[in-house]
Amino acid sequence: MSKFKKGGKKGMPAITTSSLSDIVFMLLFFFMVTTTMRETENKVEVKLPEATEVAKLERKDLTSYINIGTPVRHLQAQYGNDARIQLNDSFKTVDEIRDFIAAERDAMSEGDRQFMTVAIRADENTRMGIVTDVKQELRRCSALKIMYSARKAAE
Repeated sequence: MSKFKKGGKKGMPAITTSSLSDIVFMLLFFFMVTTTMRETENKVEVKLPEATEVAKLERKDLTSYINIGTPVRHLQAQYGNDARIQLNDSFKTVDEIRDFIAAERDAMSEGDRQFMTVAIRADENTRMGIVTDVKQELRRCSALKIMYSARKAAE
């Protein structure tokens, strides 16, 4: 009489799924933290001109974007085919740039206001007169740190 039986076949133990939910939540949290959402929707077509030298922005949160170009196809019936100025999610005129810059400055902390940069994204076919008008208005409201967005030239 033996105390230990060498019984028949033993089944495979079940796989534990207790840590599976932890792994899923860690992955979910990782992608939520690392993903950035688009802040504004482009309402103008911008094909950037080529550039020979490209400078990278250090802090994109201190940058305000001004897009200049023709409206996208589904908005051309409403706004026409002429070049328009887009500030955030709406079309504005040159006179409204001052209010836009003031609102952007108010949204920043006082220490960061001096580092505010205005990036102009102008379509390569945009007339220079509109870009000059925008630059003159930025000069009037003391937004003197201006960058121009461009594609890096193919080498």
